[in-house]
Amino acid sequence: MGRPPPRRNNGCMQPEWSPRISWTDLPGHVREGIEQIIGAPVMEARGQQGGFSPGTADRVLTASGQRAFVKAVSPQLNEHSPGIHRKEAAVAAALPAGVPAPALIGTYDDGEWVALVRSDVEGRHPHVPWHAVEVHLVLDALLKISRTPLPPELGQLPTLETELTDPFRGWTRVRRSPPEGCDPWVLCNLDTLERLAEQGLRDVVGGSLAHTDIRADNILITAADGAVLVDWPWAAVGAPWVDALTVLVNVRVFDPDFDVDALLKSHDVFGTATPENVNGFLSGLAAYFIDAARQPPPPGLPTVRAFQQRQGEAVIHWLRDRLPPSGPGPLH
Repeated sequence: MGRPPPRRNNGCMQPEWSPRISWTDLPGHVREGIEQIIGAPVMEARGQQGGFSPGTADRVLTASGQRAFVKAVSPQLNEHSPGIHRKEAAVAAALPAGVPAPALIGTYDDGEWVALVRSDVEGRHPHVPWHAVEVHLVLDALLKISRTPLPPELGQLPTLETELTDPFRGWTRVRRSPPEGCDPWVLCNLDTLERLAEQGLRDVVGGSLAHTDIRADNILITAADGAVLVDWPWAAVGAPWVDALTVLVNVRVFDPDFDVDALLKSHDVFGTATPENVNGFLSGLAAYFIDAARQPPPPGLPTVRAFQQRQGEAVIHWLRDRLPPSGPGPLH
């Protein structure tokens, strides 16, 4: 079965985001529980698009004039999503004050429905294709995060090396069972790609807070020219440049001609990242995307595999540009 075509918007190819339920689709007792957390009845709810979750994502306004952001989900929509919300609640409650993220107001959890109530951020997603000034804003925010000491409350976060071990070894699964239509260059260079990905695993070790899921739809640009990061369930601890590199991947997804390598050389967030670090991480990331994209879509997330495929292709094209040709054999 073919993948759904992405939509066009402002001249670029936009992903097909997962369909979401709305505030009014929530059971009455869930809405009441959320209103108790906020402190007043919700009078207006505006659904937000973007991302890959079947649950709600609503900016709400209460009778008392208070605003908040609410997202809620149940296992009937996706069996894993409530656990993801619980993980995010734990991370959000412990984020240091200096991290540009919405504050956690409260959590509703009745054992089935889980809802996060966070401060409302007046902002918008970055333009895609990305504008250079907004890329710099996000990289500046990530530099600040990378320099923020990790509080004891986040001491139990997993390490990036642990979290990425299985995903970065996707090339082994690709070798064993190549995806249909796999790029011939990938199949000709699996030895090199596997070696790079193993090096990438070793290189992500570090002591900085990492969001690990940075994309345009997880970022809000504010009127004060700040960048706020949302959706923190996959936070981990690792090298200070990892999140920033994933931003450049997202830039390449929407604009393959953007000179991301110039930013690698010029922005301070990449100060400790060597070219070998970058190549290893890119190979591991491509292994994850290309291996995951051929899996059946998770319940409630019908479009996520198409976007993973698109990201995998973008990473491979960038990595191929970065690796030197070696004659008529592999890597040529």
